[in-house]
Amino acid sequence: MSKALGKGLEQLFSNERIDFDKFEKTIVEEAKESSDIVEIPLTEIRSNPYQPRKEFDEQSLLEFAESIKEHGVIQPIIVKKSIKGYELIAGERRTRASKMAGKETIPAIIRDFDDDEMMEIALIENIQRENLNPIEEAEALSKIIEKNNLTQELASKKFGKSRSYITNILGLLKLPEKTKKYVTEGKISMGHARVLSKLTDEDRINELADLIIEQGLSVREIEKLASENSSVKKKVKKQILINSKYTIYETLMREKIGSKIKIKNKKIEIPFDSEKDLERIIELLGMGVDSE
Repeated sequence: MSKALGKGLEQLFSNERIDFDKFEKTIVEEAKESSDIVEIPLTEIRSNPYQPRKEFDEQSLLEFAESIKEHGVIQPIIVKKSIKGYELIAGERRTRASKMAGKETIPAIIRDFDDDEMMEIALIENIQRENLNPIEEAEALSKIIEKNNLTQELASKKFGKSRSYITNILGLLKLPEKTKKYVTEGKISMGHARVLSKLTDEDRINELADLIIEQGLSVREIEKLASENSSVKKKVKKQILINSKYTIYETLMREKIGSKIKIKNKKIEIPFDSEKDLERIIELLGMGVDSE
């Protein structure tokens, strides 16, 4: 373990609950005392090869860039010297936002890390600060649990999450690649993904995932579909499509009659406000009532 990080790394990688902000603050304070904070060119920095985060919110980065333009970078990044320039250890968002803000340099602390430390710091920073989408977080958690031989119970304490949360999010890794992509893109919520991860038939999982997106099904609705057998599921899907077709008919009749039409259970319901309104509807339907 690098002497340069000393107690900070020991605290970070212990089985106690992680406090990445406290860890980074310790590194920064030590660097300030020894004048170890330097300005380095942004063009010489490359991302941590172990960075688990693949997706970055463009709008959030733009807002961060505006803040940097006005106030500068408050917290220095942490890097490792490499053969060509520097490898980023902590501060990916600060680095990206600084480039967007048009900065040429960024304050940095240069420390020596081995590959294992680089991976763990990158994973822990993202998990602690909740910057990852569910699939990225699941992959990062899985790597740390495997590397440190942690039980799910120890992992829940270390990351300040419930045991069920750890179990559920790791379960997402069993999803087919197509459905994982939907989760990564935010088309399917963590709640939907958790339900789908309990299933074993990949074709069925993908089919239900498509149905969630196409029909905008709620988590409760997908739980009901997931609990039913395939034939019932197809019947329910057919019913959903029929209901969608009814909606078109309801809209057409509403445009003609002017009342909110409801089609359900093979019945057409046409509400009216008064006897005069009823007469108006009957007339529009081409029906007449002869008076004596």
